[in-house]
Amino acid sequence: MITSMTGYGKSVNQLQDRKITVEIRTLNSKSLDLNLRIPSAYREKELELRQLTAAQLSRGKVDVSLYVEHTGTTTGQQLDIAKVENYISQISAIDGVAGNNKLKLVEIATTFPDVFKSVQEEVDEKDFSIIMQLVADCLEEVNDFRNKEGAILKAEFDKRIANISSLLDQVLIEDKQRLDDVRTRLEKAVSELKEKLDENRFEQELIYYLEKYDITEEKVRLQNHLNYFTETMETSGSQGKKLGFISQEIGREINTIGSKANHAAMQQLVVQMKDELEKIKEQMLNVL
Repeated sequence: MITSMTGYGKSVNQLQDRKITVEIRTLNSKSLDLNLRIPSAYREKELELRQLTAAQLSRGKVDVSLYVEHTGTTTGQQLDIAKVENYISQISAIDGVAGNNKLKLVEIATTFPDVFKSVQEEVDEKDFSIIMQLVADCLEEVNDFRNKEGAILKAEFDKRIANISSLLDQVLIEDKQRLDDVRTRLEKAVSELKEKLDENRFEQELIYYLEKYDITEEKVRLQNHLNYFTETMETSGSQGKKLGFISQEIGREINTIGSKANHAAMQQLVVQMKDELEKIKEQMLNVL
């Protein structure tokens, strides 16, 4: 079964005083490239989050984002009273500033960004279990997304493989005419010679050239590789690397047919087969 490495998932849970959101985005990569963006309070739980994610997503560039938004009366910041009082004292010392207008001075002092300090939250195990469930739900959504994208990729591959197979059938038709043309050209070249050639020697040379241009093995191997590609797409598990190897073998056989063709119509068909294969390779980068 074809699975894409492109995926997206989002899970949200609204608690009494906070809103927890988990987002996961995945793109193609040769291996698992896992990047977590989580609040500092949950850094001690990063390993558990990584293990849960890695167990579900074996390959791809994966971005996991955890957002914890406070919606109640409590916040993650507190006013640094000592700094506010220090600023008030310094502002009051400026000539022309009324020191008795305390409310105005407080308003000015609290505009400075460093007067608020972050409060290190302790991880609540109950909340963290909710987060882990959200991540699990999000991963399930990502995998569903990947499977749907994989079905689109499979349809594309089926189309391209069918096109190559159809072009190969046309190559077989052209091949019969090509060998006849080779024989005709050789006979014409011999007839133009003034000398009388040995018939047996001529037959040997003819057989040599026909064998040199023969593509029977390449045709058989190419069709086998096309069939194997289709069969592999139906198997379970991650098959991206295996399909990549098979596409390389398909390319080798197409190239060999092209080098042996020595026939304009066949070479045009070979170019079309290469074009179809390139389209497969482009999409292969997204296969898990």
